[in-house]
Amino acid sequence: MESNLHHQIIRYIEHGEGNFADLLVKAHRRQRELCPPYHEYCKGFPAPSVWREIPPLPLGAFRWSRIATFPEPEAVRTFRTSGTTGEGYGQHHFATLEVYQAAALAGWRHSGIPGHRVIGLVPPPTEAPHSSLSTMAGWLVQPEDFFWNQWERLTEFLASAKEPVVLFGTALGFLDFFEFLGDRTWTLPAGSAAMETGGYKGTRRNLPKEELYAFFQKHLGLAADDVWNEYGMTELSSQFYTRGLGTPHRGGSWVRGLVIDPSTGREVAVGETGVLVIFDLANIDSSCVLQTQDLAVRHEEGFLLVGRDPAALPRGCSRAADDLLSR
Repeated sequence: MESNLHHQIIRYIEHGEGNFADLLVKAHRRQRELCPPYHEYCKGFPAPSVWREIPPLPLGAFRWSRIATFPEPEAVRTFRTSGTTGEGYGQHHFATLEVYQAAALAGWRHSGIPGHRVIGLVPPPTEAPHSSLSTMAGWLVQPEDFFWNQWERLTEFLASAKEPVVLFGTALGFLDFFEFLGDRTWTLPAGSAAMETGGYKGTRRNLPKEELYAFFQKHLGLAADDVWNEYGMTELSSQFYTRGLGTPHRGGSWVRGLVIDPSTGREVAVGETGVLVIFDLANIDSSCVLQTQDLAVRHEEGFLLVGRDPAALPRGCSRAADDLLSR
């Protein structure tokens, strides 16, 4: 069920109407009141006076408790994190998908990715209904343009492409496709691009980003600057994007990433490393402030990802597709 605050946040995402700090504090107060586990968690913290003081909820809470501001029967969709042995599944419940859709589409536009026909290398929503990534892809990709795990069909399509396209898939999906291609290479139409997301979480495969991007050049004729990376997760409703190699991730005005010193809880100086905490207005029905398990370097215009905290178990929204590919 949508509230007036839902509509205010959508207007802020789509048109910039309103104030980020005011909306975030309102969302936090609502979540603190309506979500019992978060209410109990926040008892250990003073009431925040500014948005930066809102206590971040650890991602693990989505495995331990139902993090939602509405009764279970009102859920229109529940997305699952990727469970691994001993970890279990986290669940993110939505009372409406309208805010998530607004953030996903606005974030894609904000990233600067070309507005060409999008080709999906991820499962369509009908095959992965509990995947937030597939749901997002369903808003960007036409049903006939999903080629997930249909590499021969995708090869034939790309070999005959006359207009520029945008390929959208997980890192593992792209690697699987490149391995299928073997020595086959060609150059996509000028202006084409790729958006890759996720990594090789929970698998025995791993490839440095530089080597993966070299495959884009070798097989598709795409330079590193023709490839974007998306950083997101099931527990969030917004994404961050970066282009090429060595550039910071940035998000829209409705989502902020702060790099925090875990020993003090304060933001580190530019150039220093800390734990990434995300403030996401679009997470109106769960928790707008999350402490991730990722390390990052603070940048003047975003953050540079370092990698997963060694103490964290592997997980990520792209595992829904990656698990199917591994099988």
